[in-house]
Amino acid sequence: MKSSIGKYWIAPLSIFLLMFFVHTGHAAETKKKTVLSEDRPERLLTMALEYPGIEVAQGQSVSMNLLFHNGGKTMEFVQVWVSAKPSGWRTRLKTDQYTVTGLSVPAGEDKSIIFEAEPDKSIRPGDYNFLIEAKTQDERFLLKQPLTIKVREADKATMRGLKLSTSYPILQAPSNMKFEFSIEVENKLGKDAIVNLSAQVPEGWEVNIKPSYEPKTISSLKIRANDSQTISLEVNPIKDARAGEYPIIFRAQTEDARSEIRLTCVLTGTYSIEAGTATGLLSLEVNQGKKATVSIFVKNTGTATLKNVKFTAYKPENWKVEFKPEVIPVLEPREIKQVEATITPADEALVGDYSVNIVADGDKAVKNLEFRVSVKASTTWGWIGLGIILVVIAGLTFMFRWIGRR
Repeated sequence: MKSSIGKYWIAPLSIFLLMFFVHTGHAAETKKKTVLSEDRPERLLTMALEYPGIEVAQGQSVSMNLLFHNGGKTMEFVQVWVSAKPSGWRTRLKTDQYTVTGLSVPAGEDKSIIFEAEPDKSIRPGDYNFLIEAKTQDERFLLKQPLTIKVREADKATMRGLKLSTSYPILQAPSNMKFEFSIEVENKLGKDAIVNLSAQVPEGWEVNIKPSYEPKTISSLKIRANDSQTISLEVNPIKDARAGEYPIIFRAQTEDARSEIRLTCVLTGTYSIEAGTATGLLSLEVNQGKKATVSIFVKNTGTATLKNVKFTAYKPENWKVEFKPEVIPVLEPREIKQVEATITPADEALVGDYSVNIVADGDKAVKNLEFRVSVKASTTWGWIGLGIILVVIAGLTFMFRWIGRR
């Protein structure tokens, strides 16, 4: 009997102990975080490059992380810029998607952005000094980070081959526009070569490779030794491509060498909106002074997100048109939302057909719907009229009977 009772107590007791230890551990962790937070100063911000001194081969670009640490208790808003750079270098502070001029660093957290430096063809071996600066909005923190890039002479083996370069590796445009990259193909093989050209693009995209300022499409070209040619790479996104960044890889290849360059198409998206009813009919019947509701379906037919889609109505005087909801906060591409439009004609509206224009306005895309609204006489007056007719008929019947008796 005791053994049986013991079995019943094992499970509840195990659960209780487990919950106790979990709660104790959570409380200890919370206490630890609180103590660490209290130990931090009110404000503390530092900035550092991942590698403040590096060595690269001639012609090689540089990319590294710029680190920010907020050791204080409050969020810091930081402006950042490259204040000094040698002639012949292009620099940029960026994320994977944006060029950065400022950032926010939450309390007790780290944040990083990317520093890029690209030399042009005039850069020779030597030491090149850069300076990155940052400051908070109130200038409490003024931070400086020097960088030295030592450029060494490139090995002859690495200088030989094919070289691809472009001044604009990232292009931005709406999804329905054509992207055109200008790429220089340089032959460093020491002999004439037939160079085969190709491009890797997202599925369904159209790509054309053309000589500069010529309409014909090519897949290869002949380049003399130590010479270069510029080609045009045309990229057309698919019709329903969504907004975002899309990588493009362009390749050049001969029997002896191979080279590729990474390009980026940034699609800002297209803006388009459609609206209508489930049946496609834009007409309804209403009674004088009585509400009538019609369901309107709104669809984002573009590739960019629509925000704050508002509804307005142009109506006859003293009419009311109400929408539920009045605003659609966000409408994603291909998404459909339903809106109820309640139309109330004026009490004194005459029987007949009227026009009510409803507008769905997504700021960058607008759709108009013109409804034909037929106003009928109120049913109350219909019943009153029927009652009068019945009274008249009853009166005439009574009169004929009374006359017939006489």
